[in-house]
Amino acid sequence: MPRIVPIRDLKNTTAISTLCHEYDEPIFVTKNGYGDMVLMSMETYEKNLFLANVCGKLEEAKEDMRNGRYSTVEDAISRIREKHGL
Repeated sequence: MPRIVPIRDLKNTTAISTLCHEYDEPIFVTKNGYGDMVLMSMETYEKNLFLANVCGKLEEAKEDMRNGRYSTVEDAISRIREKHGL
């Protein structure tokens, strides 16, 4: 369930900081009843950024597979051995 707080609650910075660290998800801030901002801890931000990056790379890999841009395991191992002199 998303956390929603009114903008006036931002006056209590300690409470907002605690809230951001208690919940591993963004906190939505409203102004005059409408969405205005999103707050989150640095840990949550970095986790979300990492997951978005991984999802993007997986989508690229799926696109490569659909377009036949891949190699066999044997080819990959051969290239690694050649590159590292193994």
